[in-house]
Amino acid sequence: MIQRKQSLWLLLSAICAFLSYLLPFYSGTRQGKNGIEKALIDAQSTYPLMILTGLSILLSLIAIFIFKNRKLQFRLCLGGILLSALIILLYFVEIKNLSGSVSLYAVFAFLILMGYFMASIGIRKDEKLVKSLDRLR
Repeated sequence: MIQRKQSLWLLLSAICAFLSYLLPFYSGTRQGKNGIEKALIDAQSTYPLMILTGLSILLSLIAIFIFKNRKLQFRLCLGGILLSALIILLYFVEIKNLSGSVSLYAVFAFLILMGYFMASIGIRKDEKLVKSLDRLR
């Protein structure tokens, strides 16, 4: 199961999603009740980001372990692509009212998307290979 390339891509997505809980996507300042306060945005900043990032971790781990059902695994990867795009969109909505800079660790949010995308390409190639071998029988 881990020998396949797409399983490694899905594992990369799960690891990057976990790291996005620990490391900030954005660091800056915002106007608060007591003046200017420091603001860090990561996956734990808001409930929607926390829930969606947790779902992304769960989705990629489930997709790794259903390697025998490539069609379902492909659908889960497509769902992961949509989920990670939604997470990135929520990050940018959150930073709209802040002043500061995007952190270097923001690359993890984009690596989640890339991992799902590369895994879906690998699953599709496997499916084509199996269909071509079935034709030869």
